[in-house]
Amino acid sequence: MTLLAADVRNSDTVLGLLEAREVVAHWRVSTDERRTADEWAVLLRGLLTDAGREMDGLVVCSTVPAVMHEWRDMVGRHFSTIPSVVVEPGVRTGVPVLTDNPREVGADRIVNALAAADEFGGPAIVVDFGGTATTFDVVNPAGQYVGGAIAPGIELSLEALGQRGAQLRKVELQRPRTVIAKNTVEALQSGMIFGMAAQVDGVVARMITEMGVPIDEVKVIATGRLAPLVRDDCSCFTAHSPWLTLQGLRLVFERNA
Repeated sequence: MTLLAADVRNSDTVLGLLEAREVVAHWRVSTDERRTADEWAVLLRGLLTDAGREMDGLVVCSTVPAVMHEWRDMVGRHFSTIPSVVVEPGVRTGVPVLTDNPREVGADRIVNALAAADEFGGPAIVVDFGGTATTFDVVNPAGQYVGGAIAPGIELSLEALGQRGAQLRKVELQRPRTVIAKNTVEALQSGMIFGMAAQVDGVVARMITEMGVPIDEVKVIATGRLAPLVRDDCSCFTAHSPWLTLQGLRLVFERNA
């Protein structure tokens, strides 16, 4: 079976084709709220044709309500004969959500927790490096989602500095040569990369202390598009799982389709 999994975020959408547990093809496209259901359908069909595959099932989660509306329309009109699952409140994940209001937790965060519990077991902390936000999600030893934290993403922070700093400008997001920068470009890069690394290590350490479990029992997983920029400068990670969200979507599909 070939499953198309779609992870719709604020800035970009990751699409992956999975056969069993293997991601056999993947793409990243912009999340454009103006893109219609028909345009999404044309885009998907074109990508599938280029990959030389047909999908037998479809699963999607989204943090952008306007885009999710178009995906629902697209699935209903263009792919109605294919089993599909939209990850939303009420969909079975098998992960108890122990927060004040479980319905407000982003679907992508629950999916990440599910995949982490399935692949690594608990206790675990997932750090998802997105462009708009960096999220921290905690799974307890029983495999339950107990909460997390949200910080501004690296790209969003860099963009804000470029817009609000009179003498600052947009720069390429890459690791600088040194922490102590000798020019403005590398000073911005240093603040973004090493600042985020220090933030991640600090937040994860506080979370482990608050969980009250031995540090060597906690799996700390890096995922997300920007994880490769930062993870090597962090001391907390025990694993890097670039397709964690897609694997979580696969699990949700298997439990609901």
